[in-house]
Amino acid sequence: MPQHYENFPVASVLLPKRLRRPVGVIYAFARAADDFADEGDLDDNERLALLGGFRAELDRIGAGLPPATPLFHELKEIIDRHRLPLQPFYDLLDAFSQDVIKKRYAHFGEVMDYCQRSANPVGLLLLHLYDAATERNISYSNAICSSLQLINFLQDIAIDYHDKDRIYLPQDELAKYRITETQIARGDSSGLWKPFMQFQIERTRKLLQAGAPLGSVLRGRIGLEMRMIIMGGETILRKLHKSGGDIFNDRPLIKPGDWVFMLYRALRKK
Repeated sequence: MPQHYENFPVASVLLPKRLRRPVGVIYAFARAADDFADEGDLDDNERLALLGGFRAELDRIGAGLPPATPLFHELKEIIDRHRLPLQPFYDLLDAFSQDVIKKRYAHFGEVMDYCQRSANPVGLLLLHLYDAATERNISYSNAICSSLQLINFLQDIAIDYHDKDRIYLPQDELAKYRITETQIARGDSSGLWKPFMQFQIERTRKLLQAGAPLGSVLRGRIGLEMRMIIMGGETILRKLHKSGGDIFNDRPLIKPGDWVFMLYRALRKK
């Protein structure tokens, strides 16, 4: 899941009114679980215990028992009303638990495995809310969600390293471009950093483009929302490319003018 969703609309005014609350409740669940893994001064066992408490609440919903907390009362109502599968919620919790115990990724396959549980479940749940969870649409959605997660990894390299001691960049690819953790710690974009980042950007762009047809498949305001999300990813990738991947001195963000241009393009591209 894109961390804290900072560049992409969540439960925004573009969505049909009937879907804003369900999306908002799903966001609240994911945000709270993400905070268990990342925020505060808890030790790893305490973080895992809190995530385990969320799993226990999902177990109660699955068993037809009333949840013990207000958030899960709301979540149960949304799950029941829209017939949402429980597995994507468990997958998200698995990804957040992994964040607590796994800090490095040996190769890109490990990174994509993480994305399948940290990001793709959100897209799957949204498709169920949209009554559009076909095999083709799920494939498009997985490509979009994984690419958005990769984009967050790229723009947050320094934050993840300094604040969380995490590196989501594949270790074998860092070695290939002779990039060390010391270089990341220094915020040093010299040497082979630029070609390394351009490789990451281009691979992520291709993945995002593979899912882009979903913005045209989904109709109405839902399709508009999806096109805005896709263009948000494209905008960050374009800024990353322009800076040569120097996220240490020029971390890309979507600014108000970007949103206006994205909306213009999204309205024209149906």
